[in-house]
Amino acid sequence: MRGLKGKVVVVTGGGSGIGRAVCLRFAEEQASVVILDINSDGAAETARLISDAGGRVRGHVTDISDYHAVEAAIAAAENEFGPIDVLVNNAGWDEAKPFLATDTGLWKKIIDINLYGPLNLHHTVVSRMAKREAGKVINVASDAGRVGSSGEAVYSACKGGMIAFSKTLARELARKNIQINTVCPGPTDTPLFASFAGDAEQGKKLVDGLTRAIPMRRLGQPSDYPGIIAFLASADADYITGQTISVSGGLTMHG
Repeated sequence: MRGLKGKVVVVTGGGSGIGRAVCLRFAEEQASVVILDINSDGAAETARLISDAGGRVRGHVTDISDYHAVEAAIAAAENEFGPIDVLVNNAGWDEAKPFLATDTGLWKKIIDINLYGPLNLHHTVVSRMAKREAGKVINVASDAGRVGSSGEAVYSACKGGMIAFSKTLARELARKNIQINTVCPGPTDTPLFASFAGDAEQGKKLVDGLTRAIPMRRLGQPSDYPGIIAFLASADADYITGQTISVSGGLTMHG
């Protein structure tokens, strides 16, 4: 895609699942990749895969819910690779429970990771982009934030909040030449989904039910998302901002 070669791209949650697939795609496009993930082993493995293929990459073990940790990681990344051109907010976490069975401790953890984490990244990275009047942000939310998802009330609230936040910031920063868009995955075969699905029998029932409900008759795979994310980061998408795109095999269809 046009305009990705030589760009500096930050991807949160790049140690596994969709995040790893996104990192590998940007490396294929000859971008420099900065991985932010609390999972040191996962980040190291993604970095190894990119490095072995001849790409430029650096992993930073970072708790994105900690504003000062994010600041330090971004400063280190820019010191090594230069100004950040693209930010992909992908990291997320949830624990499946009916809302009335949850407590404030769980709410806080979900909100810290899924809402405050991306806010920290925007405030730290996008402020730099605004000074240069150039940059692209792709926020990976969820269709749970568009249509809801049983057992994921607080997570859904965070993802719905990110959709609204992205639209608002896209309006605020359009004249600064910063494009901000949101990608909403549907049910996807990732480590997060596996933890959500539960044990083997329960998980199989959930997968079977979702497979029947999805028009394309399969769960999403991490490889289904890097294409749209790379496109939104590329020069081919310079006139696209404030949009929310579902990638769900047709499970959700928004006009």
